[in-house]
Amino acid sequence: MEKNKKKSWNEYLYIFSVIYLILGLFNIIFAWLGLICFTIPLIISIKGGGKTYCNKYCGRGQLLNLLGNKYQLSRNKPMPHFLKSNIFRYGFLTFFMTMFMIMLFNTYLVFAGTSNLKEVITLLWTFKVPWHWVNTNFVSSWVAQFAFGFYSMMLTSTILGIITMLLYKPRSWCVYCPMGTMTHGISTIKYNLNNKN
Repeated sequence: MEKNKKKSWNEYLYIFSVIYLILGLFNIIFAWLGLICFTIPLIISIKGGGKTYCNKYCGRGQLLNLLGNKYQLSRNKPMPHFLKSNIFRYGFLTFFMTMFMIMLFNTYLVFAGTSNLKEVITLLWTFKVPWHWVNTNFVSSWVAQFAFGFYSMMLTSTILGIITMLLYKPRSWCVYCPMGTMTHGISTIKYNLNNKN
């Protein structure tokens, strides 16, 4: 009988995603760690690694795969075609980046002193959940404001990922994930540029 293949370290990165979400519950400042998942995929893609991050290192994708396949929480149904279309994917990326820019602008307003810190988490860009139990007195207000906004986006995208995992195939989120769309776009641009030279 063949022995089970030993798992590589990167196959346990889903633990990072879980710990990240839990740490944010106790102290919102940990939300800044999410920038790792925001910048590394772009750096890998710009350096010619394509979607390596999505395929090998994305903890959220691994978590959705674990919940959907191992724990059989997914219906394993094909996604609707419109969710896989370029129009939807790039439209969602545009919407996501617009929300990100609004979050940065709100952070700037707090930094400039023209707005007060809002200790809320906004789920699905709509529902505001008070988050007053977190101590943010040890950092500047704008640092805390960015953390609230960024954690809101990370939590929202995780919720969307879980919903689509439950309804369709486990890693359905990966099809329209803004980061995946960006790295795909970067890879396409690099490929076209290289073929012109």
